[in-house]
Amino acid sequence: MIVAAGLGGGVVLAAAIFHIGARMTLVRALGAALFIVLVPAAGYWLAGPAIEGLAQGMRALMGGASGLTIAAIFFVLLLVMIFLRVPIGLAMLICGVLGLFVMRGRWAPVLSQLKHVTVETFSSYSLSVVPLFLLMGAFAMKGGLSDALFRAASAWLGHLRGGVAMAGVGASAGFGAICGSSLATAATMGRVALPELRKHGYSGALATGSLAAGGTLGILIPPSIVLVIYAILAEQNIAKLFVAAFIPGLLAAFGYMLTVSLMTRFNPKDGIRTPRIGFLDRIRALSEVWPVVVIFVVMIGGMNTGVFTPTEGAAVGAAGTGLVALLRGRLGWAEFVDCLRSTAVSTGMIFFIVLGASVFNAFLGFTRLPFFAAEWVGGLEMSPYWVLLVILLIYLVFGCVMDSLSMILLTIPIFFPIVMRLDFGLTPEETALWFGIIVLIVVEVGLITPPVGMNLFIINSMARGVTMMETYRGVLPFVISDIIRTGILVAAPPITLALVWLLF
Repeated sequence: MIVAAGLGGGVVLAAAIFHIGARMTLVRALGAALFIVLVPAAGYWLAGPAIEGLAQGMRALMGGASGLTIAAIFFVLLLVMIFLRVPIGLAMLICGVLGLFVMRGRWAPVLSQLKHVTVETFSSYSLSVVPLFLLMGAFAMKGGLSDALFRAASAWLGHLRGGVAMAGVGASAGFGAICGSSLATAATMGRVALPELRKHGYSGALATGSLAAGGTLGILIPPSIVLVIYAILAEQNIAKLFVAAFIPGLLAAFGYMLTVSLMTRFNPKDGIRTPRIGFLDRIRALSEVWPVVVIFVVMIGGMNTGVFTPTEGAAVGAAGTGLVALLRGRLGWAEFVDCLRSTAVSTGMIFFIVLGASVFNAFLGFTRLPFFAAEWVGGLEMSPYWVLLVILLIYLVFGCVMDSLSMILLTIPIFFPIVMRLDFGLTPEETALWFGIIVLIVVEVGLITPPVGMNLFIINSMARGVTMMETYRGVLPFVISDIIRTGILVAAPPITLALVWLLF
């Protein structure tokens, strides 16, 4: 009776929302409400016995297994589901729920744990920064800031050998300062810069490879959504992580430009130069991007000086970017609604992945895998840098098949305790900040590593007539640049921590 009343109330509420909010006819709103509320309920009722039988069977098979064995089995199952193209958030949620049932033996504590994890995850104040950074990036795209950044970069770099490709990298770095998403940066700069690169005669390999690599600057140059998630998982200060990422981000942009220069020397056909423009014209082009500089300085500076929290800083950045788009006449009501819609969709996707990872990590906590892994590494007579090298190699392998956020959510609860047990000559906080930036860089490499680098697919889909193999070939020199930069930052932690020491 209670269940029927709840379902009926859900149908009425959903129909009212569709009828009023989406302006559907009453019949269509009622049909949509029935589909959304009753179809999942009917599916659960029909599939419930099968799920129960599967869970009981798995528990019977693993009855005498240790926690480590169970964790290994479900980790392999998770990888199999990922290879079968099951959405990563759903795969982690399913493995986490089934794993908890195998460990606990009854559904009641599992459902209680699921409720607890869901409430605890989504009540985190720090997570509210994610939709604000996404909204800021959406406003920046609508406001034409990406076009202004590319024009300014082209004005200053276009006359160099390979200058238009360098301008694409520079504009990506600038756009990354107001957009915390690598995929959004790659998609936006691909739309802006790719036609110019092809018009000036750049090869498909260099054009797509440079823009795919430049897109990764969206998560390295602060603000970064992936760094926010790492800060929550590792319980670190978001503002300090943003500061620590600044110098590595600039090194990445410089390294990519140097890579373009070297590639054009080996292949002079790609070394196209545009005519040098006058100094006043360059200053005029640079003046168009002052809103980006102001928003970045106010947002990051306010966080570092304690004027406002990271969430408040993200709100200030989103409001400022939206105001700029409005004053430029690029943000009408339809564009505003589109920004909200795209932000809601991206936020929902990210939050669902976070929920799946939280449930799976709760299961790993019951198996005590992170604790045993940290103890095992602590007992090894092995250099801390060798252990770190193994961890980074694992990230490189995972990067070939997984997206950046999923890698962070899945691995940090296991690898972070291990790294914190190692002695790199740093304080615990310094180790956590340094490790976070190193992981971010290696995750960034995964975005452009064949065969499943997400940035490669985004850029290649925009480049008509360019094969995927050309894009793979074009991005490999940038992957080498990333590996060299990673080695430098691993060998010299002060490069990453210098600004943190200076400002905090």
